[in-house]
Amino acid sequence: MKTVRDIRTLREVLQGFRHDGDSVALVPTMGNLHKGHMGLVRLAGEYAERIVTSVFVNPTQFGPNEDFENYPRTFDTDRRRLSRAGVDIMFAPAHEEMYPFGLKNRTSVSVPGLPAILCGEQRPGHFDGVTSVVNRLFNAVAPDVAVFGQKDYQQLIIIRRMVADLHMPIRILASPTFREKTGLALSSRNRYLTDDERERAAELYAAICDCRDRYLAGERDIAALEREGLARLARAGFEPEYLAVRQQGDLSLPDRDSCLLVVLAAARLGETRLIDNVLFEVNVAGERL
Repeated sequence: MKTVRDIRTLREVLQGFRHDGDSVALVPTMGNLHKGHMGLVRLAGEYAERIVTSVFVNPTQFGPNEDFENYPRTFDTDRRRLSRAGVDIMFAPAHEEMYPFGLKNRTSVSVPGLPAILCGEQRPGHFDGVTSVVNRLFNAVAPDVAVFGQKDYQQLIIIRRMVADLHMPIRILASPTFREKTGLALSSRNRYLTDDERERAAELYAAICDCRDRYLAGERDIAALEREGLARLARAGFEPEYLAVRQQGDLSLPDRDSCLLVVLAAARLGETRLIDNVLFEVNVAGERL
C-alpha cells in the first residue's frame, strides 16, 4: 500500500492504475478506523480493482465547540489496518493540500434544502463542510465508485443529491451499519462513552426499532410516534435532538402511499452525540414487505 500526501502524486499513481484498465473505488474517512470502516473497504473491493481510502479530519464540518481538536487521530494504526485490508492507496493530505487558499477563502459546495433539516438543524454548516470536502476528494481521485456508511444516512442522501445534480460519473454505494452485540452502531465517537453510558447507548437503536415496529403494526400518527420515541430516550438518560420518520429517498414526510421509509434519531449521552437510523419497507396496507 502506498501512503500519499499530495494530489499530484495521487493522480500520477491513479493514472498508472487506469492505464492498466483498473477501476477505482474511493472510501472517504476521517480516520480512527473500526470494523465498520473495514466493511466499507470490503464493499469497495467488490466493485473496483483498486481502492483509495482517504484519512482526513476535515475542519470545515466541525462547528464551534465541537470536537475537532480532540477527534481521535490514529494514523499509524489506521495505516496498518488499511494495508492488511488490501487498500492500494492511503491518501492522507494536510489541510493546506485540501484547502490551498486557506479555510477562510475556500470554495464551498452546498446542496440546498436537505442540509437544513434533522442533523443540519442542530449543526448549521456541517453538511456544507461535508459536501465541500467530498467534492474535493472526488476531483482528486475521480473514482468510479465511492462508498459511504448507512449510519450517516442524511449525509448519504445529500452526497447522492450532489452527485446527481452535478452530473458526476460516480456510483455511490451504501454499506450497512455495523453494530455491537447490544445494537449500538459502531462509531469513532463511541470511545468517548463511559462504561455506564455504553450500556445505555443501545437504547437509541431500540427506540428507533420500536418506532419502526409500531408503524408497521398500523400506527400512523407520526407526530405521536416521534414524541413517544423522544420521551423514551429522555427516560434512558439521553438529551434527544430529534427522532423522525421520513421517506428514504429525500427525507420528506411520509404520505399514505409511502413505501420506503427510515426512522432517524440523534441524541446526546453525556458528552457524546450519537446518531442512528433504521430503514424499512411497507406496502400501502402498512404491512411489512
